[in-house]
Amino acid sequence: MKRLLIDGRLTEAGRTFPTLNPATGEVLGQAPDATTDDAEAAVAAARRAFDTTDWATDTQLRIRCLDQLHQALIDHTEELRDLTIAEVGAPRMLTHGAQLEQPIGMVRYYADLLKTHPLTQDLGEVEIRGQRHHRWVEKEAAGVVAAIIAYNYPNQLALAKLAPALAAGCTVVLKGAPDTPLTTLALGELIAAHTDIPPGVVNILTSSDSAVGELLTTHRDVDMITFTGSTATGRLIMAAAAATVKRVFLELGGKSAMVVLDDADFAGASLFAAFTICAHAGQGCALTSRLLVPREHHDAIVEQVAANLGRVTYGDPGDPKNYMGPLISERQRDKVDGMVQRAVKAGATLVTGGERVDPGFFYTPTLLAGVDPAGEIAQEEVFGPVLVVIPYDGDDDAVRIANDSIFGLSGAVHSADQDRAIAVARRIRTGTFSINGGNYFSPDTPFGGYKQSGLGREMGVSGLEEFMETKTFATVVG
Repeated sequence: MKRLLIDGRLTEAGRTFPTLNPATGEVLGQAPDATTDDAEAAVAAARRAFDTTDWATDTQLRIRCLDQLHQALIDHTEELRDLTIAEVGAPRMLTHGAQLEQPIGMVRYYADLLKTHPLTQDLGEVEIRGQRHHRWVEKEAAGVVAAIIAYNYPNQLALAKLAPALAAGCTVVLKGAPDTPLTTLALGELIAAHTDIPPGVVNILTSSDSAVGELLTTHRDVDMITFTGSTATGRLIMAAAAATVKRVFLELGGKSAMVVLDDADFAGASLFAAFTICAHAGQGCALTSRLLVPREHHDAIVEQVAANLGRVTYGDPGDPKNYMGPLISERQRDKVDGMVQRAVKAGATLVTGGERVDPGFFYTPTLLAGVDPAGEIAQEEVFGPVLVVIPYDGDDDAVRIANDSIFGLSGAVHSADQDRAIAVARRIRTGTFSINGGNYFSPDTPFGGYKQSGLGREMGVSGLEEFMETKTFATVVG
């Protein structure tokens, strides 16, 4: 059984909880079920490591430790791949990208960035009342970070928080998602066995008890919270953090729109839309789950998308022939199916899909046409392989519908005219955007959203600076 990492020691909890294989519904293993006492110990260790060691100021140590972590991840990639497939339900092909190998590359990115990124800025001198004053700015670590992640891409989410936080000089308490605990705990094992990261710098917890997360968001010794998950939970975290005025980074939900302009390659756009919504069974916050199409081409595009959804292979995520795996749990499948059934009752047309497939928690690729843009299925995050098609009348109407959302995480546009596509993209208020199939997701590109999709940016230089404070200095020189 995997163990918690607290103050440099791999520790068993006094209790456990089961984690399931979502492709079979069977128990995969038991995870340590941390208590609030465990969380207190982890925070205390992180506080001590930040306040009393040279971790925050020894840049060379941090580079060496990130290099070691990167190598450990490389050396154990196949073990992590098998675990990710089994516990997350991630198709094997996705582990060669955002589910595993790309996050491993992110550790390398931040180790290299730390070697070159300027941590000081000289502002020169000014004269004030006959004296010369020299000013400069330094970047320093934000402090103790509580990192709370979601289940859908646990390696990506954990390393997108850990790597820049460690590069910045922070200490971290990382809480894994209760649906995918073993995947996150595996990182703790590698850190303990294969790196010189000092005790207390990284602490990793898993728990079925929501009180553990609540403690991390309110604890006076935690300086910053970074959270990936639902907008509803993000609101609660933001409110909880207010009492101690913590720095808060939130990467929350999305209801992203893909706009197909009237001059687009409909066949190519239909293929892109269908396979995008089925990536990891639709369990991605930035996936384009609303397809906006010219009204006069609505039926033709719906037919093409439905045909492409019929080509999506699903089943055992360990089989490389399968493009789509299961949803994470029966609870999530119930949620997805409930939203689909309510949409049909509200007047949407179920073109294809909308079926449960057993064993495991599979749900067939689903297409709903003629959807009311104000309806629940068009406004709320589904987190399943469900695409809704909404007709529009002209570019202005498409932009209006795309922006008619509390979310602003991502979007896409397809057009034969690149300048027209870029013009539409710039009018849609989201943090990321794909133009004619462009892929923006990479360790060096900032990722995050507008509106209720969150605060701050992960990855890239912005991701490093999220974990840094800015200190301004001045001294009299004459």
